[in-house]
Amino acid sequence: MARRRRGRGSNVQQRQAPQSQRGGPRKALREPAAFAKSTGCELEIPHEKLTIAQARRGTPAHRPVRVYADGIFDLFHSGHARALMQAKNVFPNTYLMVGVCSDELTHKFKGYTVMTEDERYDALRHCRYVDEVVRDAPWTLTTEFLQKHKIDFVAHDDIPYTSAGSQDVYKHIKEAGMFVATERTEGISTSDLITRIVRDYDIYVRRNLQRGYTAQELNVGFINEKKYRLQNQVDKMKETVRTVEEKSKHFVYRVEEKSQDLIHKWEEKSREFIGNFLELFGPDGAWHAIQERSGRMLQALSPYSSPRGSPSSSPTRRRSVSPDSSPTFASPSPSSLSPPSTPTSPKKGKRSSLKASATYSRHAQ
Repeated sequence: MARRRRGRGSNVQQRQAPQSQRGGPRKALREPAAFAKSTGCELEIPHEKLTIAQARRGTPAHRPVRVYADGIFDLFHSGHARALMQAKNVFPNTYLMVGVCSDELTHKFKGYTVMTEDERYDALRHCRYVDEVVRDAPWTLTTEFLQKHKIDFVAHDDIPYTSAGSQDVYKHIKEAGMFVATERTEGISTSDLITRIVRDYDIYVRRNLQRGYTAQELNVGFINEKKYRLQNQVDKMKETVRTVEEKSKHFVYRVEEKSQDLIHKWEEKSREFIGNFLELFGPDGAWHAIQERSGRMLQALSPYSSPRGSPSSSPTRRRSVSPDSSPTFASPSPSSLSPPSTPTSPKKGKRSSLKASATYSRHAQ
């Protein structure tokens, strides 16, 4: 009874859910998607067979189209997510169930996986397009499995999937009209990712050794471990040298930029200085004009003296020539006989006194 009540409760939620939510409220948007129960779908919903045309027209909110998609989903990537997005949106009202094969089946029919089955289950639970995850999904879908989970359609790419002795494991699904095709994403697959890892094996081993993994964990021998660690040291030295080169280039560039700036400023200042110099000292400059003005002022203040040979050159020396004899000198003025009152130096005073006495003796004769 408790199970029925939970089923009815879920049914009520789906009936109240709007059409835009496509199959009821998505708990996966707030928490991981639920795991499918081993007993199958327990919801009391009508499970009449739908055609693709009916499903594409849309179904009532309480009757979502139950679409199933299965796979290995190892190293879950964007190609897986896009395929599930197409399966979720193939019909207007879709409830998407995703089946994930176990490690045992995968290793038997396809090969060794990188992720364990629990890791792959959990990866699918956190995909936003997934409503329910079916663990330990069968390799080939049977009628009993489809009825147990009330599956309406199976979504997968249309390329024939050859496995387990069959040319196409989805052949009977296609013949029953329950197959809807999705498109593969080119350029990304689990096999491509594994190929990259194998191709760059040395790089990834060296990276994990740097991160603290031991050689035993990486299954690396003693000699290879030493070789990888030596290569890591060489790479560190190369990176250090590269960093120093980049810094030195940047420093040289900055110095060159600064020197160019200084040279440019010096050229501007030198041009300005030369221009100011020419404006001041040139033929039409301010200094030449100042000299002309000062010359005019000096000429105006003290005019040029008479020539030495003219009679008026020395007012104290007035020569008078008598008609009969040698020339006589006029008597000097009293001021000329007196010595200077304030001699500037002893030598000058002595000369002036000697000159005055000679003049006086001539007059006395």
